[in-house]
Amino acid sequence: MLGAIIGDIIGSRFEWDNIKSKEFTLFTERCFPTDDSIMTLAVAAALLEKHEKGGDLPKLAIKYMQDFGRRYPHAGYGVNFTKWLKEENPKPYNSFGNGAAMRVSPCAMVAHSLEEALDLAEQVTAISHNHREGIKGAKALTTATYMAVSGRGIKEIKNAIEKDYYDIDFTLDEIRSDYSFDETCQGTVPQSLAAFFESTSYEDAIRNAISIGGDSDTVACITGAVAG
Repeated sequence: MLGAIIGDIIGSRFEWDNIKSKEFTLFTERCFPTDDSIMTLAVAAALLEKHEKGGDLPKLAIKYMQDFGRRYPHAGYGVNFTKWLKEENPKPYNSFGNGAAMRVSPCAMVAHSLEEALDLAEQVTAISHNHREGIKGAKALTTATYMAVSGRGIKEIKNAIEKDYYDIDFTLDEIRSDYSFDETCQGTVPQSLAAFFESTSYEDAIRNAISIGGDSDTVACITGAVAG
């Protein structure tokens, strides 16, 4: 989870000012936590309350996402999610935005099995991003993160992702020049995982993620969740 938040903060200054290089200063005064960090913390808070007091996880996730989102209203939420945060009785809106994947890393941290992690991820995702591609993106990130936390290696994680979720049939060098901002799960999660698969360390993974451009804070957040 900390890996995701650090990735988000490092990537924040590049979201609208992409850099197609791995050579950059990691932290500057322009870095800040975005909606990726805020919603990751909201999911973590919901999971903690569920563990300590019980209750309905989707309702808890809604409670904390709205609470945290209203406390930090200018963190960079999408238009539809901004409306969702303000509604008294928020409903899922068939989204497959990459927000589905950037916030679920806490599910992999608290689960005792991959099956449990995937169930938790779907519960906290479907409250807003209930499109099948949104759920798929959340589950792919949760699978990779849970496997990494469990000590599985890059090759084994990559095989699992390609078997059940996405074909990573490209290299970062092949997509770097043409890759651009994409707010969908299917246009963000595979690329973010590729940044992890090609990495030699956490820092290298984050530098990989930033170097392809696009939605840099979210790409680095997703990469950082697994690499952390």
